[in-house]
Amino acid sequence: MSLLTQDEYKSIAANLTLATGAFIDGAYRPAISGKTFETSNPATGEKLADIAACGAEDVDFAVEKAREAFEDGRWSRMHPSDRKDVLIRLCKLMTRNARELAVMESIDSGKTIYDCETVDVPETIHCIKWHAEAIDKIYDQVSPASDDHIAMVVREPIGVVGLVLPWNFPLLMLGWKIGPALAAGCSVVVKPATETTLTALRLAELAMEAGLPRGVLNIVPGGGADVGEPIGRHMDIDMVSFTGSTVTGKRFLGYSAESNAKEVVLEMGGKNPAIVMDDAENLDRVAAHVVNGAFWNMGENCSASSRLIVHKDVKAELLERIAHHAKHWNIGDPLDPETRMGALVSEGHYTKVCGYLERAENVVIGGSAKDGFVEATVVEVPGNDAVLAREEIFGPVLSVIEVSSFDEAINIANDTDYGLCASIFTANAKRAIRGARAIRAGTVTVNSFGEGDITTPFGGYKQSGFGGRDNSVHAHDQYTQLKTIWIDLADDEDEAVD
Repeated sequence: MSLLTQDEYKSIAANLTLATGAFIDGAYRPAISGKTFETSNPATGEKLADIAACGAEDVDFAVEKAREAFEDGRWSRMHPSDRKDVLIRLCKLMTRNARELAVMESIDSGKTIYDCETVDVPETIHCIKWHAEAIDKIYDQVSPASDDHIAMVVREPIGVVGLVLPWNFPLLMLGWKIGPALAAGCSVVVKPATETTLTALRLAELAMEAGLPRGVLNIVPGGGADVGEPIGRHMDIDMVSFTGSTVTGKRFLGYSAESNAKEVVLEMGGKNPAIVMDDAENLDRVAAHVVNGAFWNMGENCSASSRLIVHKDVKAELLERIAHHAKHWNIGDPLDPETRMGALVSEGHYTKVCGYLERAENVVIGGSAKDGFVEATVVEVPGNDAVLAREEIFGPVLSVIEVSSFDEAINIANDTDYGLCASIFTANAKRAIRGARAIRAGTVTVNSFGEGDITTPFGGYKQSGFGGRDNSVHAHDQYTQLKTIWIDLADDEDEAVD
């Protein structure tokens, strides 16, 4: 996709029509209480809109309509190929409106238009399309029963699901969840983050235009206590999928235990290691991967490479090359296509990240922050016990830890409460495989930074994840129940009892 100029993007932003109501049962509606909250552009502070501030009563209404839609089968019992056709039409509409969605995402979140245009929007479309195409290609099973029986193992949609989204990838994470949930035949109630609601509301409208039946996709904006907790505690929600912080994610386990024991899938935080050994080839390429992993999306990424664990023999040269690449990660107006790092999502989050910068004792690159923007920063820490090495900062801050051996690097990589992603750079194939197996993380990349793609499951170990995986066919598992259907074929005379 060819990018526009900064002025052209600003013109699009100035002429956007923004939805402000909750989207329930196929229509925009104000919150039942009449309350609203303000959403603003984090890069400028400019007010964008007053969004419906929903509460428990709105959640009840959305769940009621989602349950009606599920039980009458308007979507859950629609032929799989017909469900696929609806979602493919949605993808076509999203493609037609891709530029509008990209600008909307940028002004709402502080993300760069470059990332929104080239990554977030196209990847969201690809995700939904991939799951749509899988609908009529995932087969159920027949077990190896006796000659007198047939045993079928079938998947059924789990029911009404609550989807609680983060603010760092608002549209993409919506796609990660509604793609498999709608493909499975579920009805959904979505809570977008209060910081980033606009694209979720717009996508709901496009889904209706594509032919998604009313009540199947509901968007309920509002705060965590007002909407998130009622979703977690709701007695008529069958399953919740949450992406966000580990602290908040754990609460949903409690909500489930205290309500209807609904299934819970959590994708949470990370303090992800990038291990660079002394035999790593092409340190310039390694540096490019490390910088991309640390600073992409302003470091507001659960899979960000926030810990660089580097062998002492190559540390100096690698840091020199990292400094060179970091210069290209400039901060500026997110609507300028030349900008690589935009504004942090909110004043509160900016203050949190700045608090970590104030604790940094040995800043080797960057370290400056102003008016919601934080430059790419590299900090050397004395060891893995340092606060900047242990806590998830969720900003463009890379902590560097020096090691002397492969075993030491692996031990430090695993010395964390998290286990989402990891990278290892080495020219030794055996070492790479040994390291990938030894690191306790859901995704381990070798000689690159990445998360896999739509075909590979994404999720974590330990306090990074619980209950399931996003992406790939495995994502469908969390939105379905397995049922055994046991059929007795024996003749009546064979069953006679003397």
